[in-house]
Amino acid sequence: MNAAVRAFVRRGWELGLAPIGIRRGYAGLIEGDMAPLTPRDVGGVIEYGGTFLHTARCPAFLTEQGRRKALETIEREKLAALVVIGGEGSLKGACWLSEQGIKVIGLPASIDNDIKGTDMAIGVDTALNTVVWALNRIRDTALAHERVFLVEVMGRKSGYIALMGGIAGGAEIVLVPEVEVGLDQVAEEVSAGYRKGKHHSIVVVAEGVTERLGPTREIARFIREKTGLEVRVTVLGHLQRGGSPTAYDRILGSRLGARAAEDVAAGRFGHMVALQRGELTAVPLSQVGRKEPAIDLGLYRLAHSLGK
Repeated sequence: MNAAVRAFVRRGWELGLAPIGIRRGYAGLIEGDMAPLTPRDVGGVIEYGGTFLHTARCPAFLTEQGRRKALETIEREKLAALVVIGGEGSLKGACWLSEQGIKVIGLPASIDNDIKGTDMAIGVDTALNTVVWALNRIRDTALAHERVFLVEVMGRKSGYIALMGGIAGGAEIVLVPEVEVGLDQVAEEVSAGYRKGKHHSIVVVAEGVTERLGPTREIARFIREKTGLEVRVTVLGHLQRGGSPTAYDRILGSRLGARAAEDVAAGRFGHMVALQRGELTAVPLSQVGRKEPAIDLGLYRLAHSLGK
């Protein structure tokens, strides 16, 4: 997101805009927590993860009072337009603002890559590379000790990180919320691998799966009891959300931010800047939502085929 803000500010200045940074997203909009941004203010931010403007969940923006305060801030501060960077919830808020007559542009940012209308969102590639980095190291231990490792990754509703990370990291099994699989089947697949001569196994588990099958440690206990194998659990957690962004994410964020500045200068609003087939395009905010399903089921089948 830092790359996107940096690009918007610098391209915006070239086009005669006066960018203002709003801290902590909608919470800052409600409270009026903002400050002007110059090209020098965004120097040196592109290599850092997260966002230097900070972010926050904002339950208040879901209330009539909170939204009214946000509109009052926009009017009081004479904000000519808003650029909202975020996932499904943030973009829904952007759509509501657009319906109230506010000039808004959205930019997709979600490591789950579950935003309808765009092939890729800011943060996805960095999160995936972090997962693969972790799987590479876990595999060293799994091989040395001949163990089964369950690796829990983020993805409460979407199995995108688990699936793509599992394919790239060479996982034997991938469990995602979009596909129902029983514990007996998981244990049998692990056992089948060992019967074929494998001496280790990595099972990538999207966190949403635990809502159906139980906590990852309970899944590990079941596999241990069913197979007699030694099973360990690693939960990557927020490790996936940080770190220096990959080149792909920096370039994507830069392209999206610069295009948003160009659209503001040209008076084009009410859309999300999206990436489709390698090109930037405008998708009406009214059409933006959660991608269903967020994964390619063909790739899911491929992951299990390659893991045998």
